[in-house]
Amino acid sequence: MSSGGGLRYGLAVHVISWNVNGLRALHGKGGFLPVLRELAPDVLLLQETKTHLGALPGDLQDVPGYHLRMHSAQRNGYSGVAIYCREEPDEWCVGLGDDAFDSEGRVLGARFGDRWVVSAYFPNSQAEGARLAYRLAFGEALLAWLQDRQGGGHHVVLGGDFNVAHRPIDLARPKANEKNPGYLPAEREWMTEFLASGYVDTWRRMHPELAEVYSWWSYRYAARDKNIGWRLDYLCVDEPLWPRVEETAIHTEVRGSDHCPVGIRFASGPHAKPTRASATQRQVQSKTGSGRPSASRRAGGAPQQRGGSRSPEDSGMATVATRGGR
Repeated sequence: MSSGGGLRYGLAVHVISWNVNGLRALHGKGGFLPVLRELAPDVLLLQETKTHLGALPGDLQDVPGYHLRMHSAQRNGYSGVAIYCREEPDEWCVGLGDDAFDSEGRVLGARFGDRWVVSAYFPNSQAEGARLAYRLAFGEALLAWLQDRQGGGHHVVLGGDFNVAHRPIDLARPKANEKNPGYLPAEREWMTEFLASGYVDTWRRMHPELAEVYSWWSYRYAARDKNIGWRLDYLCVDEPLWPRVEETAIHTEVRGSDHCPVGIRFASGPHAKPTRASATQRQVQSKTGSGRPSASRRAGGAPQQRGGSRSPEDSGMATVATRGGR
């Protein structure tokens, strides 16, 4: 283990997070294993799996080259998180130790050396803030859990569906959604305070002014084709780990869920140094599998509203991948 990165090097250099909106459903559409093979992360964090280990088909339980661990909700077909990783971690942590949240299967962590890699699925605050208090309480409990790990001398990589667009740049229609779940003032304030407590939104830190790049689109109004989206999915690291972040990505080409995967890559090896470039992106590449313009370059259509009794996760093939330094 090295103070430069604190890993058994290579085990968690490339991390992907993806809300799959039902793992079995996505797999049934042929949309999971091909993406896993194409992106080939060292660690894949999943949210909204909506299933239990015993209910998975064999080819999802035993993916060649990966270990699987799940934390499922007590309620069938609801919530749930999972981690696929190339190597067995030094330690697993299932849940926060509070049944109010753990019964919904919202947090799963894997430790590789001195680095915790965590999959988290934040609650939707729902229409009229019906679950806002629960959502904020979850955020505070998760923050305390992360700080406890850091207090033990560990770094933190937190990936997941945060169910909040932090700033106006993070959604296509900010004014139309000011009273809607996912953009409520209290949710956005929590995110601001979370980052101020010593964490980095890696995408936004690397690309502070890059607009119209989202990770969630409603199934309605052809929102994805028009790129009327929200950036709800994040990969955050503790501030001391930030200098080792080499690359971030939002894989808008990946469909099958209403969310697309987001990714992060760390400098590998004890002496590797991340690439230094401009304060924004050094390179932005867009490509689509459908022949249409990349979703990040299109706009229009009706405002989106989010809420109701379930998480805002519903979606199809286009990549906005980014590389750069700080």
